[in-house]
Order: sequence, then structure tokens, then C-alpha cells
Amino acid sequence: MENISRSVVKKDHAPKMSGRSIYVSDYQTAQSGERILTGKLLRSTLAHARVLGVDVPELPEGYFYVDARDVPGDNNVNIVLDDTPVFCRETVEYIGDPIAMLCGPDPDEVERLVKACRVRYEELEPVLDLAAGQEAFFDYRFGHGDVDAAFAAADKQYDETFETGYQDQTYLEPQGMMAEPEADGGMYVHGSMQCVYYVHGALPRVLACAPEKVHVFQDVTGGGFGGKEDYPSVLGCQVAVAARKCGAPVRCVLDRREDLACTSKRHPSLCRYRAAVKDGKVTALEIDVRFNAGGYSTLSAVVLQRGIIAAQGVYNIPNLRLRGRAIKTNTVPNGAYRGFGGPQTFFAVEMMMDHIARDLGVDALAFKEAHLVKKGDSTSTEGRYHFPVPLPGMIDQVDAACDLRKKRALYSQPQTGRYRRGIGTSLYFHGAGFTGSGERDLIKAVAKLRKYADGTVEVLAANGEIGQGLRTTFPKIVAQELGLPLEKVSYNHPDTARVPDSGPTVASRSLMVVGELLRRAAAKLKAQWRDGEEQEVEERFREPDFLIPFYLDKFSGDAYPTYSWGVNAIEVEVDTYTGKTKILGAYGSFDVGTPIDEKIVIGQMEGGFLQGIGYASIEKMAYDHTGRIRSNSFSDYLIPTAADVPNLKCMLYVEKYPEGPYGAKGAGELPLVGAPGAYVEAMEQALGGVSLHHAPFTAEDTMDTIVKEGL
Repeated sequence: MENISRSVVKKDHAPKMSGRSIYVSDYQTAQSGERILTGKLLRSTLAHARVLGVDVPELPEGYFYVDARDVPGDNNVNIVLDDTPVFCRETVEYIGDPIAMLCGPDPDEVERLVKACRVRYEELEPVLDLAAGQEAFFDYRFGHGDVDAAFAAADKQYDETFETGYQDQTYLEPQGMMAEPEADGGMYVHGSMQCVYYVHGALPRVLACAPEKVHVFQDVTGGGFGGKEDYPSVLGCQVAVAARKCGAPVRCVLDRREDLACTSKRHPSLCRYRAAVKDGKVTALEIDVRFNAGGYSTLSAVVLQRGIIAAQGVYNIPNLRLRGRAIKTNTVPNGAYRGFGGPQTFFAVEMMMDHIARDLGVDALAFKEAHLVKKGDSTSTEGRYHFPVPLPGMIDQVDAACDLRKKRALYSQPQTGRYRRGIGTSLYFHGAGFTGSGERDLIKAVAKLRKYADGTVEVLAANGEIGQGLRTTFPKIVAQELGLPLEKVSYNHPDTARVPDSGPTVASRSLMVVGELLRRAAAKLKAQWRDGEEQEVEERFREPDFLIPFYLDKFSGDAYPTYSWGVNAIEVEVDTYTGKTKILGAYGSFDVGTPIDEKIVIGQMEGGFLQGIGYASIEKMAYDHTGRIRSNSFSDYLIPTAADVPNLKCMLYVEKYPEGPYGAKGAGELPLVGAPGAYVEAMEQALGGVSLHHAPFTAEDTMDTIVKEGL
């Protein structure tokens, strides 16, 4: 293992474990010493309706009602499209759509006032079903080769549809933001978030002020997993508008039920795959991908882009035709979640390959291996895999850990008795960094180092610590390059008043992209080092020379500079009397390049893999006939714990990326992506070779299948 990979105690370990860390809900007063007002949102109770008016109860002195009429500037939160309002316009688009905010000093009184408000509606017909939705926020098409000719020449054709559901990020700390008016007319906004400059970009338009009149700070954040990428911009604008009207600090922290019911989730999907097979090989895929965007578009464009780029999987398919749409429905808007569109389409393509192999009478793993891409092959967007594809070695690593090939052969034989076993595999990647030309054309990351006269160095970057270890790994990179003890390098929570815009904490880009900027900045500082003086150095993103330019209008070129790779195997035992499934083992090989801290990376792999298993098996979230999310508590929405998968083995397989710091690639999102395909494939084998088409596949689904198949 590289020297940089040796594990250290995380820099934020002691304050978090001792309880000294200050989260947004912990502030007793504002920075000015003022009392903080509580904000509580009045939300729509209908999925689609015209708001005719709101009957507001008489407000005691010091209490305020805030709605769209109080927005000083544009009543739109800048995300991708400008369709998400700060407070609703004439219509509401989902149950939970914010209509107004009630603010005041006593939280109980604020709660009473919200409940006393009466909204007058003209009810409109909602669209709730993804399959029935006709309006698309985004509609992309691309492909290569001659698909029609491949289907005409095929020995066999296959046509199947796969479905995935919601998944909620279920971070430990719910969404919370706070806004404080400043004496010079500015606005200070802070809270639980991933992307300080996203919030900073949204506020000036809403407040009708200059950018320098707002600054945004990330408080200690209790997890994000993508859920605190876009939503803090919405909540941040709401508390800022409220603070401007109230002339006082306003804080809004959602309770768990509200968070589960009203904040963004993983997009449910419906993916239709048509495949042509000639001489035992897949020669063409025609794919139609539908993602449920919900009531507003939020981040659906980029989630969909990543999903459809991955829809071909890790397979070299010479002919491809693909259409992807983000469909508007009158349900909760969906956004970022670890894996960002990849888990949905990788589930579909892995199941499709499994089903084709079974129909052809060959082992699914061997069938997949025969189609694997390799270095130099074209990607789905006619880019290139510029670096070695380590999947064959990773498959061998998993095989050695769990006797994968032997168990696949054993469990494929007819099984009798109460308990039946299966083992499934998935092969996948995660594109490292922002999709397409976003890093070059949109983000344009800048990072700095500041050396103080005493020889200590501070990292100045905008990327947030959300549990993935940046406050430790960024200083490790800088200390390694400068030859300094780790304690001499610090990285604090980002404040837009102090740090440059190094881009958002998303897309597994922070370590690979910004970490490399910091390594280069450290090399520059080392060459210029002057004892006893303050110095500052800066580095700006530059795109690697080898990249084939990406054009979004054509979906052509290198969507990513490199890829992180994963191989998963999950072994299950099904009780045919009860439908209960026990996971006997979950095994993952993960290539994220050089680990900057081995224990941190293994922790990320274990946590992400377990989240993926939850997505595959128990995390079922449904809405009722009115569009209301029913699973709005931890009694109804189940997430896995260590007790659910006691035998979880994660292994690292290192294929260095020369443009990443010491060979590192993106890590955080990869481990979740492949679990659904491996789990549901294992369930197929345990249930006698039946073909399954959806995730999560719950105990109820298992029992239904047992009854239907007469097992």
C-alpha cells in the first residue's frame, strides 16, 4: 500500500465523538447575539391544485407570515432549470409543495399557527403514474451503429421492462438552514449542505442583491448522500426571504416525517430493453429510459444524463439506440442520490444480460465476461476507455473470497426443501467526475493554499465534509506533497466569504479533481516556500489533453475522463415458508485508484454497499392514490443495519489514474451502484430460475413469487 494510503485518525473525529461539533440546530443565538426565530413551512395537501388563497389566523406580535409576495427578486431557485419556486406560484405541483412559511420565537406557537392556516384550492387532475406521464422536462437521444440491421439479422430478440422505486437518503441529520441579516444589509446563510456555492448562486437572484451581499457557510453536516446537493438551495432561499421580511435570524429544521415526505429522493425508473443476439453475442440494444422527475425538474437533467450513459453497462455492444426522458409527475421532486442515475440503469442492464444468458443456456457470469469492454474500446457515447479495465482481475478477487463460480454452478441445480440458496453478480462502473464538459465549461474549479508565518498551511476550497473524510484527506495530500506533519495542515468548513469556488461536493469529483488541484498547489508552494512569511498559491482546473471533447447536444465524446469499477457478489438463503431472506455474504471488489486513506475508503465501500443492498431489498417507499408519500417514518421506511448483512467483505483493487492525486479516482458513489443487480439475480437463482424485473424485491415480493411458482 502507498504511504499516502496509511490510515490516520480523522481530523473531525474528536469533536464529533465528544459532542462538541455545532450543527445548525445547536445554535442558541445568532452571531449578533439575537434570538433565533423558528420557521415552519405551510405545505400543500393536494398533489395538483390552483391556490385561490390562504386564510391566515391572527398573528401574535413578533410572528410573521411569509410567501411568494415577500420574495424581493425572482421567485425561482436556480438549480438547472428555473422552475422550482421559493414559495408556490398560482399552482402547487405535489403534496408538500411549500406555500408559505410561518416564523416566530416560540416553536410550539409557530406549529399551532401553521395548523390553523386554511388553504383554499381549486383541485386539478394530478399525474401520478410514471408510465402514464406525457410531459418530459428533458428528452435525450443518442446511439451508434445500425440497430435496425442488427435486429433484422438477429437469431433471437428480447424485449423486457425493468422498474426501480424511490430511495430516500436517510441522512442522520435532517435538512436544516438558517439565515441571519447583517448590519450592512447583507445576508449570512448557513446550515447542513453539500454545495456552498450552489446556495450562494441562488440567493442573489431571490434577494435581488449583489453576490457580495451574501455569504454562505457549511455547518457541520450529518450526512448528505446527494440529498443535500439541491434542497439546501431551496430551503436556504426560503429562510433568507423570511429573515429579510422578519428583520431577524430565521432557522428552519425539518422534522423526520417532513423530511421523508417532502425532500428529494432517488428517481423511480422504468427501463425498456430490446436486445438482438447473433451467434450467442448481443449485437444491438434499443433502450428507453424513463425517470420520474416529480413536480419540478431540480437535478433531473444531470441524473438522467449519467443514467443513460451507463445504460449499456460495461459491455461492448456494437449497435445502440437510446432514448432517455425525465417525466413530470405530481409527486415529490427527485434529485441526487449516491450513484446519480447509475443504479437504475445498471440494474436493468445486468438483469437483461442475466435473462438472455439463461435463455441461451449459458452461465450469466461467463456471458457477461464475453462481452466486457477493454482499454481502447468505445464508450456508449463514442468516447474511449483510455485506461485499463480491471474487471477480469476483480472478478477473480471476488471468486477467491466466496467461491463464486463454484456456488453459481451449485445453486443453479434444482433445489428442494424449505431453504433455497442463490448467488448473484453485478459488474459496473461509475464515471469519475462531472458528466461531459461540465468540469471544463461550468465548474472551472479553483483551489488555494494559504501558508502562515508560523509554517502552518490552510486548505481553501469549497468542498464540504459530509462524512466522506475530506477534512482529513485534503490535508493528507497537501502534507504529503509539502513533507509536513499532518497537524500542520488544516481544512475548515467552507465559507464563501473566504474560499474560492472549487465546485460542488458531488459526482465523486472532490478528491480526484480538487485533490489534484491541491497537490499541484502544494508542489508550487514547496518550490516557492519562504520561512516566516505568509504566502498564498492558487491552482485552476485544466482538462486532460487525452479527452475526446464531449458535446451534450450530440451525446458524443468522453463523458468522463476515467472510471471507477466494481464487482459485487451477493449470496442469499430464502425461507420458502416465510418469504424471509437471509444474506449469507456480500462481497465487493472496488477500484477507486489509490486510496488516500485506506480505512476511510473501506468505510465508504462498506457503507455504500450496504445502502445498495437496502435499495435492492427492503427500502420500499410508496405513495397512495392521492400522491402522498406513505413511508414517512422509520417505522414504515426500513433501512439496513450491520445486523442485516453480518458478512460484508469489501476489497480494494487498485488501477491508478495518472491525473488524480497519487493515482486516486472517484470513490464515494461507486459502491452503491451494483448491489441491486447482484441481489435480485441471487433471488432469481434461489427461486428456481424465475425472471424478476424490479427492485426493491421485498419479503412480500418473495412470498408472492413462492406462491405463484409453487415452490
